[in-house]
Formats: sequence, structure tokens, C-alpha cells
Amino acid sequence: MPRIALDLNDAADRQKINAQWRVAMGLVPGEPNEGLTAQLLSTPARLADYDDSGWEMCTNIRQSMSVGFTFAWYRITIVLPESLNGASLAGSRVWFETNADNYGEVWVNGQIDRSTGTIVGLNASQRVELSNSAVPGTRYVIAYLVLNGPLAEPRGGIFLRYATLAFETSN
Repeated sequence: MPRIALDLNDAADRQKINAQWRVAMGLVPGEPNEGLTAQLLSTPARLADYDDSGWEMCTNIRQSMSVGFTFAWYRITIVLPESLNGASLAGSRVWFETNADNYGEVWVNGQIDRSTGTIVGLNASQRVELSNSAVPGTRYVIAYLVLNGPLAEPRGGIFLRYATLAFETSN
């Protein structure tokens, strides 16, 4: 299958799908202690309808943030286009491919695929299928929770090594 991939850290590629990253620190952004509370059952930042309009615009997902044990959310809203590079995208498989330093969870439209979207290990790549048969105009909200590790002795800051939106077409 032919593959068309967009680098979601590249402004020109993001412009092709009219998308922009937003980022906010914390497990629950804006809450005291970054929202870290004992026995927290969920955080609303994962939900598709969560208001992230007050979050910082992120033009470089590779820029390291923070020191030590830290959480942050990266969010991007994607609307599938009719075509890219002259190729129709209708019916294509659509993938979000990424790698967080150090750990990450990928939530799509407020849901997580527990087999592909969850933490898989220190600096492990993740590939989450958004659609097995793309419909142009479909909207996806990707909320990516990133935290620093190893948990008992975190090093450096958090960032995304890469984030790609990939289309596998039958054309």
C-alpha cells in the first residue's frame, strides 16, 4: 500500500490538515500540585470536548520541558482531508505514530485502545489506528499524556521524539 505521512512537528505538514498542537503541564492541568492527588480516578484532559483553548500553543513538540517527575498533555485536533499530494484518502487506513520521552498514553476522542495506546515502556514507539477506512471530514482529537521517567529517578525533561499522521492508501 502506498503511504503518505505528515510530520506533525512540521508547520507546513500541520497546515495541510489545519492542525495545531497545544500543551499544558500537569496530570490535571491548572489544578494545584499539577492535579496529582491520591487515588485520582480520571483526568478530564483526555476527553475530546475538554476546553484546551487556554493552553499554550506548541510549535516544537521536540523541545524538552520540565525537570524530574512531571506530567504534561499534548493535544491536537485533526480533520481528515479529501486528499494529500494528489492522492485520495477516502478508505485509507489512518495511523497516529509517536514516541514520547519517556512514557505516554494516547487518547483518541476520549478513548484509549488499551492494546496500542497505553504506556508500553521507556521511550517505546506507539502506533495507534485512527481509522481502518478513512472518511474525509472526520474529526479526531488526540490527547497525549506524557510523563517523565524512569519513575523512581526521572532524567531530563519530557518531549515528543516524533508524531506522525500516516495514511496507507490502496491507490
